[in-house]
Amino acid sequence: MQYDVVVIGSGPGGYVGAIRCAQLGLKTAVVEKYKTFGGTCLNVGCIPSKALLDSSEHYHNAAHTFTTHGIDLKSLKVNMPQMIARKDDVVAQNTAGITYLFKKNKIDSFEGVGSFVDKNTILVTKADGTTETLSAKNVIIATGSKPTALPFLPIDKKRIITSTEALNIKEVPKSMVVIGGGVIGLELGSVYARLGTKVSVIEFLPSIIATMDASLGKELQRVLKKNLGMEFFMNHKVTGATNNGKTVTVTAENAKGEGVNFDADYCIVAVGRTAYSEGLGLDKIGITVEERGKKIPVNEHLETSVAGVYAIGDVITGAMLAHKAEDEGIYVAETISGQKPHINYNLIPGVVYTWPEVASVGLTEEQLKEKGIKYKAGSFPFKASGRAKASMDTDGFIKVLADAATDEVLGVHMIGPRAADMIAEAVIAMEFRASAEDIARTCHAHPTYTEALKEAALAATENRAIHI
Repeated sequence: MQYDVVVIGSGPGGYVGAIRCAQLGLKTAVVEKYKTFGGTCLNVGCIPSKALLDSSEHYHNAAHTFTTHGIDLKSLKVNMPQMIARKDDVVAQNTAGITYLFKKNKIDSFEGVGSFVDKNTILVTKADGTTETLSAKNVIIATGSKPTALPFLPIDKKRIITSTEALNIKEVPKSMVVIGGGVIGLELGSVYARLGTKVSVIEFLPSIIATMDASLGKELQRVLKKNLGMEFFMNHKVTGATNNGKTVTVTAENAKGEGVNFDADYCIVAVGRTAYSEGLGLDKIGITVEERGKKIPVNEHLETSVAGVYAIGDVITGAMLAHKAEDEGIYVAETISGQKPHINYNLIPGVVYTWPEVASVGLTEEQLKEKGIKYKAGSFPFKASGRAKASMDTDGFIKVLADAATDEVLGVHMIGPRAADMIAEAVIAMEFRASAEDIARTCHAHPTYTEALKEAALAATENRAIHI
């Protein structure tokens, strides 16, 4: 079987890259070891977690805000099996969509583990042990990542679980410990906190979502504690966990080095993800992965040290985000076709799908200070937004950071309703190197949440915000 491109992995980077290759007239095949396409994101990551986040938010609103809206309910309860079933249906619809797109674009697919025989030959090993061989002029490695395990804390997938198992708990736990105050831990923790679970977050660092602007983590922690009763134990070092049968005990050391215990029904280990590069036979073609993180080294064109072999997404350096992987898949496809694409890695937005949502693009205040860049900051709270008052979503703010001399927008950081969607406006503005004045002079529909971005831009330019 001779192909112009063989893609190993069908996650967001792999399937998008394959479709773009096919659009450009390249004969393309995808090798996927699981029975469904979509990788972590569609099967056990982005999509199912958002399905549960939406369901749990509906329940939380019904329980806490409906009466204020004039909606009275009786006998409100959580039907967890139905909630999980809906999540599974959402996943099925999305994975079936990729199957359709592969057929539409005449992409061949092979189920099995793909590995290198040489740089132009891929061996596909099926579940029953049989094999077949594919020949490829180019190969794109898009094998993604897996949850990071702590060596002193074995995951048993029963009480000590990862994000994957947390998507399939069939009852509402009374209590839950989340190890890690990053995106995955906070999203899943908030799902169960909304449903009534007592959630305790243990974080080694002094702040949650530590890679984002510090003001966002501070506000998110305040809101999650106030609205959902989530508890946070910062500067705590986890030392172990024990499955007691129907409960789990997590041991840790606090900032003073004192031992503390946490007892709960479940413990979610959410301390990040590790590149999945095992089993590819990289040694057969002379590629050595990085010792830390197991990532595959690539050049500025996302090509490995072996000509014609590319790698994208979570398996290479950079943020582990589905949309980064998608852009990289398109980038490589167009590079193979002789085009000159580009990716601005400074303008890849990050999002946390709690409620309120958190979104960020560009440089943080901390990074600007570290780089010695003089800047102006403008902020606008949602409590002053008419639209936010109407929907009872008044927590959070939008902050615009602009160059002190040129007024070019250098970073936008927001926590509030629909921040995940609103951040796109900031990304587009920054892609065209807009100034804060440009955003401030752009007419925004009223009443909308995005007016807060305009007001923040006004605040960044001579403190001209109108509604505060």
